[in-house]
Amino acid sequence: MNFAMWKKALNVIPEVSKAEWDDLDVISKWLISTRAAVLVMTFISAALAGLFAWRDGSFNFASWFALVFGLIMAHASNNIFNDFTDYVRGVDKDNYYRNIYGAQPIASGLMTQRQHLTYFAVTGLLALAAGLYLVFKNSSDPVIWVLLGLGMFFVLFYTWPLKYIAMGEIAVLLVWGPLMIGGGYYVLAHQWNWQVVIACLPYALGVTTVIFGKHIDKLEKDVIKKIYTLPVVIGEKASRYAVLGMMILPYFLTVYLIATRFFTPIMAVVFLAVPSFLKIYPIFLKPKPQTAPEGQPGWPLYFVGYAFYNNRTFGMLFMIGLLLDILLRVLPLTQNFWR
Repeated sequence: MNFAMWKKALNVIPEVSKAEWDDLDVISKWLISTRAAVLVMTFISAALAGLFAWRDGSFNFASWFALVFGLIMAHASNNIFNDFTDYVRGVDKDNYYRNIYGAQPIASGLMTQRQHLTYFAVTGLLALAAGLYLVFKNSSDPVIWVLLGLGMFFVLFYTWPLKYIAMGEIAVLLVWGPLMIGGGYYVLAHQWNWQVVIACLPYALGVTTVIFGKHIDKLEKDVIKKIYTLPVVIGEKASRYAVLGMMILPYFLTVYLIATRFFTPIMAVVFLAVPSFLKIYPIFLKPKPQTAPEGQPGWPLYFVGYAFYNNRTFGMLFMIGLLLDILLRVLPLTQNFWR
């Protein structure tokens, strides 16, 4: 067991040679193949769904654990399938962007197509098993069948055709917000709550900035490959300003939710993320430089790294704030005030 590689793969997308790959254990290979460093975004969405359900007295640990496991496996299987789809469509040829910044197991010759599909099948079946468990645990609720079907749709069709027709970014907003958090809440609480859907948007917008940042980074390559992501369609400058807008809007949404008493004022803790935003926002005011700035990690990754940093900071504070919000509602000295 290569615990050092596990830790590395959970923090970055590591580069490995064929010889290094052959010496890795299966878990290290799975973590690299699934780009496990980004799976934390899905964990936060699932955690928020659980916290909203707990706040409303509808939390069940077994169901929540199945939800977390299923969503992470679904995200992981999508990442594997994403690589396979782009490979068979010829996108990863000619030193494409993704081949530069980290290991791409199938395109880099680390795995065969059959091995890659085996990883996808096993991971996808684990996700499906968790989904079916939740379906049948809830007496085959037809709404949960719909949510499961939507999840399968986005896993299979995000890369193609959605990403190719400027729908990938919209899909990310829908999946990491209303579907994961709103749908996850429904699975746990057995009811749809539009206020929860609105309340999930501050975090979902942050996740969307990450995919926007990645697609801005590889905009020139995507133009050549005729992959019409939203940044390709609306342009590089408009995309950078769209990212800034999606970074700022969550603060206004949080204030609105506090003002309408859906949240307690403790949720203002998210404003502790403002210094992180102020640190990175000037970067999005200018185009991506032609060469790597001194000390720039992960080049040619650029905007995506700063968007991920901002989202992780805001998301963690949002999750902590929601937990404190719940505690305020259950403490004897404060619970009556917030009812």
